[in-house]
Amino acid sequence: MKNQSNRILIILGPTASGKSDLAVALAKEFNGEVISADSRQVYKGLDIGSGKITQKEMKGVPHYLLDVVNPQTVFTVEKFQKLANKKIEEIAKRGKLPIICGGTGFYIQAIVDDIVFPEVAPNLGLRHHLALEGLSELFAILQALDPDRAKTIDARNPHRLIRAIEIATALSAPSAKSLKLSAWSAKFQWEVLQIGIKTDREVLKERIEARFIKRVKQGIVEEAKRLHKTGLTYKRFSEIGLAYKYMVFYLQNKISKEEFIKESIRAEQKYAKRQMTWFKRDKRIRWFELSEVKKIRNEVSFFLKK
Repeated sequence: MKNQSNRILIILGPTASGKSDLAVALAKEFNGEVISADSRQVYKGLDIGSGKITQKEMKGVPHYLLDVVNPQTVFTVEKFQKLANKKIEEIAKRGKLPIICGGTGFYIQAIVDDIVFPEVAPNLGLRHHLALEGLSELFAILQALDPDRAKTIDARNPHRLIRAIEIATALSAPSAKSLKLSAWSAKFQWEVLQIGIKTDREVLKERIEARFIKRVKQGIVEEAKRLHKTGLTYKRFSEIGLAYKYMVFYLQNKISKEEFIKESIRAEQKYAKRQMTWFKRDKRIRWFELSEVKKIRNEVSFFLKK
């Protein structure tokens, strides 16, 4: 294979689309190592609930940015970008192909577009005030402060909305006039191929349902109970979102197990839809069915030989 020291392969798509297995297969074929781009798999202990790849499923391929921090700690896209860039450099220096695999769109965009994040310290007073607002109010505030950021943010994620407002507020102060919102770097050194996995919507819904039922059998509830006993609060569970939100209701006996499973599956399915909405904005992504493995391999091979 021709020199690939400045190339990155990205495997992306919605939850339950089969990204992880494909990334492992391509890593074995093209001498790669995998960097996870999943905003929940960075947390230690959230193994079953986040669908974290197992050692057996890795098939000997090194994986990074799994189990990075305790779930009590908020992990930001800025932290991900910093750690991921370091791993990309390390992998490339070893003559390996960095493969980023995941479904967190903002994480992936932070690498692909080399987003420059302003250094803004937390504003606890502002955060406390904003925490009392609803999603629609938070989004309206952000739209007024930074319309460009509002176009790309997950409008259903209150923590990202609050952080974006916090940054926009700080940068709109007279002392920050020289800074720009949503700044971009012009010296990106990598060539990137983004492979997207597309799946029929109804088929994906069925896969998400089957996968979650499997997770329940594997012990997702017991895992959550253990985490709570070791200090993970119900509030923090809710902040992590998706199934964990309904897990809290179930553990507090506010809903039945059947309701917990039903609502969790629905949340995962809605999340998959939001993921696709995010990814479809990026016209650079090359989309393939998971069954088109030969075409994907040819695409990767051509990219590495350029």
